[in-house]
Amino acid sequence: MTQDSAPQRILLVTGLLGAGKTTALRTLEDLGWEAIDNFPIRLLDRLLETEPGSARHESGARMAIGFDTRTRGFDPARTIELVKKLSQRRDLQITTLFLDCGGAELERRYNETRRRHPMSEDKPAATGIAAERELLEPLRRWADVVISTTSFTSNDLQAAIRAQFGGESAAEPTLTISSFGFSRGTPPLADLVFDMRFLANPHWVDDLRPQTGRDAAVGDYIREDPAFAEAFARIRDLLLLLVPRYREQGKAYVHVAFGCTGGKHRSVFMAEQIASALREEGFSPTLLHRNLASRAADLLEGQKP
Repeated sequence: MTQDSAPQRILLVTGLLGAGKTTALRTLEDLGWEAIDNFPIRLLDRLLETEPGSARHESGARMAIGFDTRTRGFDPARTIELVKKLSQRRDLQITTLFLDCGGAELERRYNETRRRHPMSEDKPAATGIAAERELLEPLRRWADVVISTTSFTSNDLQAAIRAQFGGESAAEPTLTISSFGFSRGTPPLADLVFDMRFLANPHWVDDLRPQTGRDAAVGDYIREDPAFAEAFARIRDLLLLLVPRYREQGKAYVHVAFGCTGGKHRSVFMAEQIASALREEGFSPTLLHRNLASRAADLLEGQKP
């Protein structure tokens, strides 16, 4: 390791069966960690002997390794000794995460899934849970981070993992702002849909009909509608409230769609204005206009409102 390179981050993820290891590893993978589950932890030193220059040895690379009592050759004492030895290497930064959970809650989870605890054999799940807890106690005491999931939902655990291990990878969700015409169907995957058909329709102005919501004259016409300014401000403020909340919940994609009848005037203008406002607040939305290049909307606009 050179003086300027950062050590490789290794996160060992273990704990009681049913406490959330799979959820934790999936969340870490979403955060950019290389995740490996059910790894024979006794082979950890061999895994970390990967040739220098490979992706796993890049400066600051992050790897999450999951293991539990089902792992072949599992031995908490030997695991701790191995981690102690590897922690002396300057090119590694090793952290151990232990996922704990109350016995009654684990019993409830096993009853819900109708799974048999691997250590209970023909006895109640509580017996296997108690035996597993005793076996894992040295690792729990040794762990750098202990998270109890007794009262956690899956979303709660994801949020805790992101807060603890997300760092700069806990980026904003991919944000898409789009326009569309209701006459051609609502976008099936939109998270939020706003109907702009309450605004004055430029389609019924002869000079504006051939233009689109990207043209200044159309924008000026829509702005003159008494309802526009307040509606725009309220939608903008709502999105500034919701998008960060979506981020906290781990939502990777957020699609906000604005619709009007034909998808060429009011929805296009509002989508453009909202995207610009969000950029001013530090977001980086992708802007899409689904029906901007569609055929003339005269027959689709229906009767003049």
